[in-house]
Amino acid sequence: MSNVDFNEIDKFAALASHWWNKNSEFKPLHDINPLRLNYIKQQCGGSLEDKRILDVGCGGGILAESLALEGAIVTGIDMAKASLEVAKLHLLESGLEVDYQKIPVEEFAEQHPEKFDIVTCLEMLEHVPDLNSIIKACSKLVKPSGQAFFSTINRNAKSYLFAIIGAEYILKLLPRGTHDWDKFIQPSEMDKWARHSSLTLKGMIGMTYNPFTRTYKLEDDVSVNYLSYYQK
Repeated sequence: MSNVDFNEIDKFAALASHWWNKNSEFKPLHDINPLRLNYIKQQCGGSLEDKRILDVGCGGGILAESLALEGAIVTGIDMAKASLEVAKLHLLESGLEVDYQKIPVEEFAEQHPEKFDIVTCLEMLEHVPDLNSIIKACSKLVKPSGQAFFSTINRNAKSYLFAIIGAEYILKLLPRGTHDWDKFIQPSEMDKWARHSSLTLKGMIGMTYNPFTRTYKLEDDVSVNYLSYYQK
């Protein structure tokens, strides 16, 4: 069976034309993108120049383009055709080069084992049926000693209050129904699956949102959103 939740694909397909509108439903992704990019750069020695990077679940290309702007050789894969079409169109505006493909990561891993210096899979794992399969594929794609980055949402009472009630219903940062609390992933679960896939945890950091200043920052609190850094 395909490791794709087509209801999730349809959610993002319906919003595809808004990917690059920084005041749309994708505003949170635009706001956190510099934080994610800088964290990846820091953990990879401060430079991404000429690094082969795969962005799994690339969507409309927000992270992929910022990686390409750093001089990386970037491939982006996703199963949402509409999002990929937007990503490809945006390259005409940015003038950057990204190889976008519609293909499951498991299939892509069979074709390109140990090809990439870095694999990123951000804000995606909570939207798939079998996240263990995704993590295994990401590990297979990374070169020995390469890096893998995963970001997702912790599963606890606080994350329900902040990521669903707060973000979707009160602050309206995201459309209602964007997330399913049952699909959120505790850091211990993430690490267990990563270790089974030959990945070693090197760092984990939380991402918090201040509703008064409307700003995000990285800090030690991983109780809601968190970003994990692994090495193969």
